[in-house]
Amino acid sequence: MTGENFTHFNKQGRGRMVDVTGKDITHRLARAQAKIFMKKETLKKIKDGSMAKGDVLGVAQVAGILGAKHTPDLIPMCHPLLITGVDLEFKFVEEQNCLVVEAAVKVKGQTGVEMEALTAVSIAALTVYDMCKAVDKDMEIRQIRLLEKKGGKSGHFYRGDHTS
Repeated sequence: MTGENFTHFNKQGRGRMVDVTGKDITHRLARAQAKIFMKKETLKKIKDGSMAKGDVLGVAQVAGILGAKHTPDLIPMCHPLLITGVDLEFKFVEEQNCLVVEAAVKVKGQTGVEMEALTAVSIAALTVYDMCKAVDKDMEIRQIRLLEKKGGKSGHFYRGDHTS
């Protein structure tokens, strides 16, 4: 394995942070999603705001934003970025006993924010789990995935198969 095949490896096959010096500064956006499957009663408590630990979605919102901002502290080869916007949305899919978490992250820079969006939904989902585990240890976090990426040399990526 050489540096020619994978951008995060040098010629000796060791990890490196990619040099983005020559890249253009562009507006970039990434959207990601995670799904948390749980008992019907747990979903109802989150929706009604009656979970004993408090406002689950409010805390998960802040946790997701913090996750996006701290991505380079968690993922070794990520660049520290001056993120210009982070937003999370939560959707209840009651017929599946599922809470869908979606994050949108924006930056004007030389590298994308896919990892920040993926980290945001992961941390938000883990926060939901943490706040609800006393009543539902069977919760499952699934389908953490990139939905869309805009900007940069590689252009626009859109996952056409995503549904709530």
